[in-house]
Parts: sequence; C-alpha cells; structure tokens
Amino acid sequence: MLTRLKNAWFSNVRGDVLAGITVALALIPESISFSLMVGVGPMVGLYASFCIAVIISIVGGRPGMISAATGAMALLMVSLVKDHGIEYLFAATILAGILQYLMGVLKLGQLIQFVPQSVMLGFVNALGILIFTTQLVHFVGATWIMYGLVALTLVIIYVLPKFTKAIPSPLAAIIIVSLIAVAIGADLKTVGDRGLVENTLPMFHIPDVLFSLDTLWIILPYSFSLAIVGLLETLLTASVLDEMTDTTSNKNKETRGQGLANIATGFFGGMAGCALIGQSVINTKSGGRTRLSTFVAGAFLFFLIMVLSDMVNKIPMAALVGVMIMVSISTFDWKSVIQIHKVPRTDAVIMIVTVIIVLITHDLSKGVFAGVVLSAFVFVGKMAKIRISKLSDSSGRRTYNITGQLFFGTTSRFVSLFDYQNDPSHIILDFSQSHVWDQSAVTAIVKVKNKYELLNKEVAFVGLNEESKLIIRKLGLTSSSGH
Repeated sequence: MLTRLKNAWFSNVRGDVLAGITVALALIPESISFSLMVGVGPMVGLYASFCIAVIISIVGGRPGMISAATGAMALLMVSLVKDHGIEYLFAATILAGILQYLMGVLKLGQLIQFVPQSVMLGFVNALGILIFTTQLVHFVGATWIMYGLVALTLVIIYVLPKFTKAIPSPLAAIIIVSLIAVAIGADLKTVGDRGLVENTLPMFHIPDVLFSLDTLWIILPYSFSLAIVGLLETLLTASVLDEMTDTTSNKNKETRGQGLANIATGFFGGMAGCALIGQSVINTKSGGRTRLSTFVAGAFLFFLIMVLSDMVNKIPMAALVGVMIMVSISTFDWKSVIQIHKVPRTDAVIMIVTVIIVLITHDLSKGVFAGVVLSAFVFVGKMAKIRISKLSDSSGRRTYNITGQLFFGTTSRFVSLFDYQNDPSHIILDFSQSHVWDQSAVTAIVKVKNKYELLNKEVAFVGLNEESKLIIRKLGLTSSSGH
C-alpha cells in the first residue's frame, strides 16, 4: 500500500512540485479567458480549474494530466448562460458530471481505442495550430517591447535546459520576464487586464433553479454535449500523454473521475471542464509525472488566488504568450508532416480532413468525429474487397481460393464469382485466407452450396479457422458440408 502510494504521488516530488507551479501560472489567463468567453465573471473559470485539478489528481486515471476549465467546453455554454443565466450553467455542469460518471461505470472510456492514429495526429496538429493562433490576439496593437519579451521568453525556455534543469524553463521564463517588465515599467498587457483575480473563497452552493422536468429539458442537451466533448478531449489527451511518457492510463477510471470533478465544481461555483492538452504538455515537459503535479497545479492556483492575487494580476501576458507558443510547437507533431508522403494516402487524407474541420469549426470534437467516420468508411472499403482465384487439378476437381473477409458487405460479390454452369462435378472452397464473420456470410456460403447441388455437383470446404467453423455450425451449415 505504501509503495503504491509513493509511486502514485511521491516518486518525483521535486519535478512534480515545480511543474505544478508552472502549470498553475499558465492556467490563470486561460481560465479567465474561458470565463469571459462564456459571459461570466473570471472567478468562475478559476474556481473550476482549482476544483477540477485537485479532485482529478485524486480520483483520475491518468497521472500527470491537467484538467481544468477549457475552451472546447466554454463554447458549449455560451448560449445557455445568455438565455437562462449562470445558475443554469452550474446545474448543467453537475448533470454533465453525473452523465460522465455513468459513462465511466458503463466502461465507455474504452471506446477511445477505436480512434485511429491518423485522427490522433490530426487532433494534436489542429490543437497545436489553435493554441498558436489564439495567442495572436495579444499582439494586436502591441509595441516592440511585447515582441521582445515574447522572444526572450522563448529563448529562456529553449536555452536554459542546456545549462541547468534545476527549475523548469517555462517557470524560470515567467519569473524573469515578469521581473524585467516590472523593472522597466513598460506599458504591457497583464493578467489583470483579462479580468481581475480576487482573493475570495469558493462556497458550496446548490444551483438556484427550479427542480422540474422543464429545467431538466433545458439543461439536458447542454449537459450531454458537455459530457461527450469533455470525455473526448480528455481521453484523447490521455492517449497523447500515454505515448509521450511511454506509460498507460485507466480510461474508465479517468471517465468516472472527470464526472466527479465536474459534479463538485458545479456545486462550488465553477463551470464544466476537462483535460487540457496544452497545460498537460507543459506539465510533462516541465518534469511532472505523478498525481502530485496535478494536485500542486490546482493547489498553487488556489494559493495564487487567495494570497498572491495582486502579484498575479501584474504578470505580463508576454511571458504567458511565450509559454503557450512553446506549447503549440511541442504539441504539433512535426514528424507527421515531414513523413506524410510515406504513410498510406488514405491516412494522410484523414489527418488533413481532421485538421481542417477543427480549424474551421474551432471544435475538436467535430474534427475527431469526422475523422473517425471517414476512417470507418475507408476501413469498410478495404474490408469489402474479396477475391477468388481458381485452380484445376488432374483429377477433375476445381479449387477456389478465397482471399478477404466474408461479411455482409462482401456476400453479393462472393456469390457472383463462381462459374456454376461450367465447373466440374467436384468443387473445393478454400477459406485459408479468409474469415467468416456473420450470418450474412454463412447465408452466402449456403447459397453457393445450394446452387452447385442443384446442378448435382459436390462442394467441400477446407481451410476454415476455428471461429469460422463455429459460426457456420451455429447457423446451420452442417459439418458434412466440409471441414
């Protein structure tokens, strides 16, 4: 028990603490921005990020992943707040958490394994581009000092690790650039300009809505969308971190954990959230590996709100913009672009389509959904190819070698490929390079057998694997028909 606790929380204390502090600083401007996007006060996003990060560090299934308020979720709540008010946002957040928890109980987190690698690459590349483009607004009307400090931030991030790794370079960059900005007294945009951080505690609060079916029908569509989008972004982020760290995560546990976190944040004045790939990458790149890094991110964010709010308000956006540009560069899979000519053309198209749809809609879920659907069509197209070659021997028998998958999508072509009238009296169907999948396939085999028998010709089946034999026997093609 103690060993498990140490591995999960305290095997990388120094790296996790420093990484968590770095992430907490990066969470502040984004949390505020997402709050303003929804049309609520900045503290709603900050409370959400604090609550979700702390709770998910305890009950989540992916150590080192950062969950908080996100843009993808914020977009879904804009019309709800506009039409019905903030109390309905809290109610929808709680219901979304309940739905996510039920999805975890039903083990729907396993469905992430059906997202192909080409869609995953499209997801991370689109996200890298979005993270970069969302930083460009900070350069509107900016002076050369802003550009210079952003460049300095990037120089520190990439050069400092060559000399020392005692402190995460993004954290060092934020501190150094903030001190320089204060020292020169430059007129720069700061965190406080996005919305003032106030040192007020989140309080337990039951949403002030009428508990009725009418209210349920209002919030249910929003809650369902929040639950699906949140889990999709969370599980994809978990898969990305699995690859980055060469570790595994419990997707169903993470699904349940996200549900519990959103239920809690709804009761403490926060908006729905999910995993953030940008901050998760910052955490990983800064050395965060265990649950402690996620906990520190949430706890230090709370400390910043309660104790250092005045200092936080003065952090120049130039430093945080530089960090996020680094995140966009790290998130984008450059290898996938360099080697795009080497991968199958269909995979390249799926990746590009995923990226384009995400960039057009600014909705990661729509891009991933389109990529998965396109992948499914491509897969069915490949599966639906079935070929037959024939070989005659000196004894007057003809053997048909079947290559490909026999299922509902290939049965019509399968039945049409035989030369019933001109074949000899003894026919062998060799399934060594095929597999019988469903009732439609068995029905097609029976149809071929009956066509030959009507012409007084014998048919034998060879090469069937055990699974194909089993389904054939269960669905009525007798063993005397072949082996």
